[in-house]
Amino acid sequence: MGTLPVYRWRLAPDGYATYRQLRALGLRPGGQDVAAQLERPRRRRGPLVAYLYRIDRAKPVRPMTPGRWAALANAARRVCPECRRDVGYVIPPSLGMCGSCAAPEDQCAA
Repeated sequence: MGTLPVYRWRLAPDGYATYRQLRALGLRPGGQDVAAQLERPRRRRGPLVAYLYRIDRAKPVRPMTPGRWAALANAARRVCPECRRDVGYVIPPSLGMCGSCAAPEDQCAA
């Protein structure tokens, strides 16, 4: 494998995009290797690095399957709206929050 071409901040040629830019276009890298590197210099630390992929080799984003939608919904039901933590179980709708937020006096006594 050869070395990657390195471009300065905002000076990358057309045809390259970062991962986030590909997602905004509805694309994904699709198994391709990193094609180039973008560096933004900083004063007291090393440069910020962003990896660039070729747009012509990118593939469309895969559609969401019913199983992935269900997993996403279950993950959202595990986050407490009060403390914003993933509590590890599906929060019961009768409480509307995790057990430690619903009964904070029990936690203080322990």
